[in-house]
Amino acid sequence: MTPEQFETWLYPDETGLYCAPGAFHIDPHRATETAIVTHGHADHARPSHKHVYASPETLAIMNLRLVQQAGQHHHAMVSGEVVTMGDVDVWLAPAGHVLGSMQVVIEWQGQRAVVSGDYKRRPDPTCASFEVVPCDLFVTEATFGLPVFRHEPDDREIARLLTSVAEQPERAHLIGAYGLGKCQRLIALIRAAGHDAPIWLHGATEKMCAFYQEQGIELGELLPVAGAEKKDMAGSIVMAPPSALQDRWSRRLPDAVTCFASGWMRVRGRARQRGVELPLIISDHADWPELIQTIKETGAREVWVTHGREDALCHQITKMGKKARALALVGREDEDDSEDVAP
Repeated sequence: MTPEQFETWLYPDETGLYCAPGAFHIDPHRATETAIVTHGHADHARPSHKHVYASPETLAIMNLRLVQQAGQHHHAMVSGEVVTMGDVDVWLAPAGHVLGSMQVVIEWQGQRAVVSGDYKRRPDPTCASFEVVPCDLFVTEATFGLPVFRHEPDDREIARLLTSVAEQPERAHLIGAYGLGKCQRLIALIRAAGHDAPIWLHGATEKMCAFYQEQGIELGELLPVAGAEKKDMAGSIVMAPPSALQDRWSRRLPDAVTCFASGWMRVRGRARQRGVELPLIISDHADWPELIQTIKETGAREVWVTHGREDALCHQITKMGKKARALALVGREDEDDSEDVAP
């Protein structure tokens, strides 16, 4: 089979990326008969599919977020478990993005395609680490697919945060972070750095933090902002969705230092536009060097780019002697910079 023939059996249609011999979609953006879902973020885990295949954690997250619209029939797949769907074998491998996030590995007629979903290469105490799966075709995201995007070491950014907290004990530090994954990862990193004081939560983050704790992930003492006295939160760290940073809700905090944790904080203009006093360059997506590293390590001779900065990454892939294709799938969002307020 030549590289060009991948497009005869794996291709985007009006619903999403479709595998014809397996009769399933991967992360379809609207309801479909059979969906394999890479992770629980809202732009990948859509409502009302008939059959949903995903990791047990992702299925639980879909139930928590979508309730009765989480899909009619759930099929849990643990990492490495092979499931035959139509004429193809399918299995999952960790993506390192958020709890339960997986890459989809498709094997058909001696060829292997890997659909990564969203992924990162940094260690994360709240989810399984990314695993490189050698393949013929690799489908990658490109959220930070420009050479300028090089994320700082996580411990350096957390140290900057904790230094600011120590130097301004009369103020609260309000951190905007995506409600699923980023929020819990930041809390775990803060704990690992030795900060054991209570961390306060916006109401929109409480359910997901509780779910992570139920999965055995230690987050320390967490307290709800609702009903708290302003003075009690002086010198504290408060976690909230990005939409709360400039919301009236933030007025209940004592002279809040506005922080935002995102790979987009590499762009100073974004921080200024949001009125961010302390930008934290921490992302749940691979940066430019990590994207290139991953593409090399898979050994794929053909690489498809699903969303993000497609042109620059496709150009680089071509320079590496590989075939590149921009898929431009519908319905993909850069959740690293979103206004997510789901529970």
